[in-house]
Amino acid sequence: MSGSQKILVENINLPGRTSSVDAEKYEAMKKVLLAVLPASPPGLTQKEMFEAVLPHLPRHLWRDGEKSSWWVKTVQLDLEAKGVIRRTATKPLRWQRS
Repeated sequence: MSGSQKILVENINLPGRTSSVDAEKYEAMKKVLLAVLPASPPGLTQKEMFEAVLPHLPRHLWRDGEKSSWWVKTVQLDLEAKGVIRRTATKPLRWQRS
């Protein structure tokens, strides 16, 4: 089970709004997401991000990938709000490291 330390995350779609989430899971997902996201186009779609992180997730935090999609999205929105990653203006949307 993860610890009780919390971290505030932002959401690029809701400027000024923050949420508190488990810091251990956030940091683990951030590390994995940044490792799988390319730095150059075309980037990854949301579905590709969800699939790309699965083999790299710490099993003690995500047994069988359970709830990992929610964590990918939460971390993606936070990192995007902070300018660490960016979305491309394509259909479908794609993300890459800034």
